[in-house]
Amino acid sequence: MKLHLANFAHQYIFTGYGDGYVLINQTRYEKSLIVLPDYLIENWPILSVSQLEVQHFENLLPHTPEIVILGTGAKHQFPDQSLLSQLVKLGIGIEVMDTKACCRTYNILAEEGRRVAAAILIEP
Repeated sequence: MKLHLANFAHQYIFTGYGDGYVLINQTRYEKSLIVLPDYLIENWPILSVSQLEVQHFENLLPHTPEIVILGTGAKHQFPDQSLLSQLVKLGIGIEVMDTKACCRTYNILAEEGRRVAAAILIEP
């Protein structure tokens, strides 16, 4: 699916998604990644929700996101509750949804000027 939204000057946005990939500014990515409006972390070394640990999110702290949206692939899957608790203690608010919803939500929040990060799991 292609996404079309306006008012995105000089920032990373999702322009499409499908099975096994996302498009960011029309560039195709087939590996997990983290996207902020002004920063992109490619090749995030996570393939599944069960692999997630707090250190996978610590590199976001210098970028001070208001919220992190975790896109868990084709299906909505919650990570372990202890991970969510640890992230809250670090001051990282997190919302969990499937990847398609994550892409749409990220674009809306980025367009509003919010400091949002999307952590996207792309299954091989």
